[in-house]
Amino acid sequence: MIWLGLRPADEVAADLAASRGPLAGLRLAVKNNVDVAGFATTAACPAFGAEPMDVDAPAVARLRSAGATVVGVTNLDQFATGLVGQRSPHGGVPDARRPDYISGGSSSGSAVAVALGQADIAIGTDTAGSGRIPAAFQGIVGIKPTLGVVSTAGVVPACRSWDAVTIFARDLGTASLAMGFMAGGPDTRPWPGDAPVAAPFRARIAVSAKLPGLSPGWDTAFAEAIERLRADGCLVEEIPFDTFLAAARLLYDGALVAERHAAVGSFVDAHLDDSALDPTVAAIIHKAGQHTASALVQDLAQLESLKQASLALLDGFDALLVPTAPGHPSIAEVAADPVGVNSWLGTYTNFCNLFDLCAVAVPSGTVGEAQFGVTVLARPFHDALALDLAGRVLLAPSPVAAPESAPPRPAPVPWPVAAGLPVERLLVVGAHLKGQPLSGELERLGARWLGPVTTASVHALSALDTTPPKPGLERIGPGGVAVEGELWEVSVGALGRFLAALPAPMNLGRVELADGSWVVGFGAAAEAVRAGKDISEFGGWKAWLGNADRND
Repeated sequence: MIWLGLRPADEVAADLAASRGPLAGLRLAVKNNVDVAGFATTAACPAFGAEPMDVDAPAVARLRSAGATVVGVTNLDQFATGLVGQRSPHGGVPDARRPDYISGGSSSGSAVAVALGQADIAIGTDTAGSGRIPAAFQGIVGIKPTLGVVSTAGVVPACRSWDAVTIFARDLGTASLAMGFMAGGPDTRPWPGDAPVAAPFRARIAVSAKLPGLSPGWDTAFAEAIERLRADGCLVEEIPFDTFLAAARLLYDGALVAERHAAVGSFVDAHLDDSALDPTVAAIIHKAGQHTASALVQDLAQLESLKQASLALLDGFDALLVPTAPGHPSIAEVAADPVGVNSWLGTYTNFCNLFDLCAVAVPSGTVGEAQFGVTVLARPFHDALALDLAGRVLLAPSPVAAPESAPPRPAPVPWPVAAGLPVERLLVVGAHLKGQPLSGELERLGARWLGPVTTASVHALSALDTTPPKPGLERIGPGGVAVEGELWEVSVGALGRFLAALPAPMNLGRVELADGSWVVGFGAAAEAVRAGKDISEFGGWKAWLGNADRND
């Protein structure tokens, strides 16, 4: 069963017709551990929530405000405890393509609703991989943001310290667009001013030196994903992975699972004989209440040690690439070993939230009839960088969605920018042009290249006496020329660092573009411009560099 509750079709149709905003026309499914007005929040336990909610959770409300239309609420592994999508008294959710295989969980209904075209976007949650495993199995995109940048108010907690609200969509652009509206708000973590807006062209990406537990053929599919990144200009290098795997095991094999009991344990303990409780989930949560406070403190200290060791291995790397899941089990295999198979599925996901990493899970081909996916992980608040790299490794599968499903929507900006990351547009006209000697400085700041532009026809351009050669742009008013340049987008904090390190005679100021807008751009001290050679007639730095008779 995919849906635990659906709005009347005529109401949905009327809302879709009347919808306005950037997400107008998009149908939204919501995992039923997230509050939706008019539906009981049961977390797939009918006895847990009987009364309809009066208000939406902030994550739902923000998507509705942007024009999305709620269709209904979806099935899940009960209390978001599981990665299989089979732990529900309403019945398990099968894979969209192969009904004998699991959908992945715990956000099972949300992912399958998107894969089948019954929804265009869907809210999931993720503590140990619940927003990534089902994305991989369903051949869709799952964005798991930095912890705290999407409000978890109105969400039934699984492990409160490591819970995140996620988004599913069939393509990366639509997922990013929706996430940009769902993130943010008064009760969320603020963006640091120097967060990256994109990945460097020659991004350095870490992968595990060993890939334990992969099903046959999955190592080959992962190697193909690596080669796509290398062909795109990235540097991919192996690192030891033992500390990551140790943290993954710690999430369920130690006292950290006590957080699950803190969330809903009192209810579970009082209803152990209730047939509405999934027996596997009930056993896990009940047992989690037996850990001592001393054991929890010890495991938290061990987790911090593993986190510091793992992050040290990522020093100098922009991101980490992993297979999202080690294999795709059948429903029968999960039934035969529900706990063991579930633990195996979390091999490459469990450590992510424990380390406060952000993640983007994308399709990456197939292995036989199974969908194969990879996940790009990056440091907290490096969500735009992870998004950029995910687009470079993505290999979309053949769709199974209905033809009437909404078409992909390109995201005009990376979702963190839409969600509040402060940025500035920076005009470059010389050595920082793409492909010129200093463009790497901007890439290392996490700047995003926006493309070529032209200034208003009020400028003069000089070749300065500097090493390496640089131009000086000066506004002279009437009699000036239009100068060709390029725009980059950079976070304001990174731009501040860039300005602080800018060598004389260069400076930054406001520059008028041909369309009448004003941006930050390069200038130079007046005396340096006067001492340079006027090259305005060429209309741009590259044109001057390409002129054989420039006599420099």
